[in-house]
Amino acid sequence: MTDARPRPSPLLVFAIAIAAMAQAPAPRSTPMTDSFADLPGVRLSYRDSGGSGVPIVLLHAATGSSRVWEHQEPAFTAAGYRVIAYDRRGFGRTVVAADAPATTGADDLHALMAHLRIDRFHLVSTAAGAFVGIDYALSFPQQLRSIVLANTIGGVQDEEFLELGRRIRPPAFASMPPDFRELGPSYRADNPEGTKRWLDLERTSRAGSGDHGATPAPSQPMRNRITLSSLEQIAVPTLLLTGDADLYAPPAVQRLFAARVKQAETVVVPEAGHSAYWEQPEIFNRAVLTFVAKH
Repeated sequence: MTDARPRPSPLLVFAIAIAAMAQAPAPRSTPMTDSFADLPGVRLSYRDSGGSGVPIVLLHAATGSSRVWEHQEPAFTAAGYRVIAYDRRGFGRTVVAADAPATTGADDLHALMAHLRIDRFHLVSTAAGAFVGIDYALSFPQQLRSIVLANTIGGVQDEEFLELGRRIRPPAFASMPPDFRELGPSYRADNPEGTKRWLDLERTSRAGSGDHGATPAPSQPMRNRITLSSLEQIAVPTLLLTGDADLYAPPAVQRLFAARVKQAETVVVPEAGHSAYWEQPEIFNRAVLTFVAKH
C-alpha cells in the first residue's frame, strides 16, 4: 500500500534542523583581538581569535571590512577554528604608505600569513573578496586546505562573461543604493534593523571614513588574468555558494563556475541576495563548517 502522506521538503527539513540547533546550548566562542601587521608598504589591520585551531581566514567584499563577519566569528571559533579577518587595502583601518608600490591582494594575504607563521589554512571569501581568493588559489594553492567562493562573479574577464553581466544588470545598476544591490528583497522586508546595521558597516568600510585616519588606496592589480578557463586550474577543494536572489551572481552564474572548477561543491542559499553571510548566517555558517570539516 502506498504511503500518501505528504513528505516535508528538504529545505523544510534543513530549516527544522537549523531551528533545533538554535535551541541547543551554544558552544563558547573566543573573542577576537584587533592588531596590525607592518608589511611592505602597508600597515594591515586584522582581527585574530588566536589559539591552536586550524585557521579560517575571512576575505570581505567591496561593501565591507573585517567588521562584517560578526555572525561568522563566534560560530567558527566555537567550532574550534582559529579565525582571522583583515581589512584589505583601501578598507577599514588598514593604512597604505603614500609611496607604496602597487601590489596584489593575493600578495598581501600571503605576507600576512607569513607574518602570522601560518602554513596552511581555509579561505572563506565573498563577492570582490573572492576575486582575491581565486587569484590566491591560482598563485599559492599549496597554502590552502580549501576555499569558499561566495556570491561572486570572480573577476572573470572573458568578453562573453562581461556581456552576460550586462544582460543581468542595466547600466544604472551601479548607481542604485548598496542595500538594493547587495541585500535580497526578503531580507530587506523582514529585517529592517539588520539592513540598517549592514548599511552602517558599509558606510564606514572605506579607509578614510569615520575616524580611521587612513588614506584610501587605489584598486589593486591581480597576479593572474582571471578567465573561465583559468577556473579549471583551481586545484584545491572549493565550495561555490550563492543566494537565490543574488543580482550579481545568481545560480546560473554559479553553474558556469561549477562546470569548470574540478573539485567544486555548490550551495544555493534560499531568500538571500549578494550577502548570504549576513542575510542567512545560520545556513551560510553550517554550509561552510560542514565543507571545511571535510578538508
